[in-house]
Amino acid sequence: MPISLTDAKRTAANELTTIFQAGQRVCLTTHVNPDGDGLGSEVGLLHLLRARGIDAVVTNPTPTPPRMRFIFDGLPDADKTADAVRELRRADVIVVLDISDIGRLGALGPVVQERGVPVACIDHHVSEGSLPDGPRYLDPTAAATGELVFEIAVACGWDVTQPIAQALYVAIMTDTGGFRFSNTHPRTLRIGADLLERGLQPDQIYSQVYASVPEGRPRLIGEALQTLVVEPDVGLAWITIPPGAMKRHGLTADDLDGVVEFPRSIEGVNMALMFREISRGRVKVSLRSVGDVDVADFARKFGGGGHTKAAGLSVEGSLAQVQTQVLDAARSYLAGGSNGDGTGQG
Repeated sequence: MPISLTDAKRTAANELTTIFQAGQRVCLTTHVNPDGDGLGSEVGLLHLLRARGIDAVVTNPTPTPPRMRFIFDGLPDADKTADAVRELRRADVIVVLDISDIGRLGALGPVVQERGVPVACIDHHVSEGSLPDGPRYLDPTAAATGELVFEIAVACGWDVTQPIAQALYVAIMTDTGGFRFSNTHPRTLRIGADLLERGLQPDQIYSQVYASVPEGRPRLIGEALQTLVVEPDVGLAWITIPPGAMKRHGLTADDLDGVVEFPRSIEGVNMALMFREISRGRVKVSLRSVGDVDVADFARKFGGGGHTKAAGLSVEGSLAQVQTQVLDAARSYLAGGSNGDGTGQG
């Protein structure tokens, strides 16, 4: 059955798309270490804009992971991440996807802030946002930003071709964990079915995204699982990526996708964490939860954010210092019964 859109969503979609004009240079960007949702949403929108005579390119703060490059097939010179600063400085319009906080753009944040052109945003996270002015298409109840790009196409009567469908399917599939996370709603599956009906091969897409990992990934997982600690009385579990292990195995941040799911899968665990040094004196913490625990709310106490059941934060300090600080806070948070509103997950 066709998806329905509220009048408010149709209005928001039309307001956002009116900023695009044929002949413009439009830069699409997403967060540092782009994931399947950020990249898939970018590529889907890029196809839609180019079909309307708009010169759209992708300009991300960090490179596209090898396993995601296939969604750029048929788009020569579309991924301008290597020249992102130069491209952004001559953009007529900038579109930020899958985030609304300028800090998540890393080194590109100041460039976007200072450019002085409209900055549109398409996002499904719970955040007040900190981007420069521009039209917004936001829905924190959506499973993925890819859903929202699909809705914009529907609202505008734009044709969703097979390459667009593939990109948006990747976006939704990855942010729902293969349609198994709690953010998989009936609407999510209806949109997924609509995309599949355009001739996609889901087994081939799955193989590209999830079954083409480097040998170092399972070896790193083995090392990380040796660090597993579980506190069943609190409902807490965590693992640590050994310092230097990623470089030793030739891996990137993208290769850690899903690793934090191992401690979350343990019976009785309500909050799972993964600690990783991202630079000397700074540690990134990935958070996942079960039940009513709102890890986005927890992450905001450290300047982080995300979804109710999937969030992240980074803290200055040594690995040992950050673990002590964050784990003590997590124990108190769980003991206090803090929870969120049960919306969303990424």
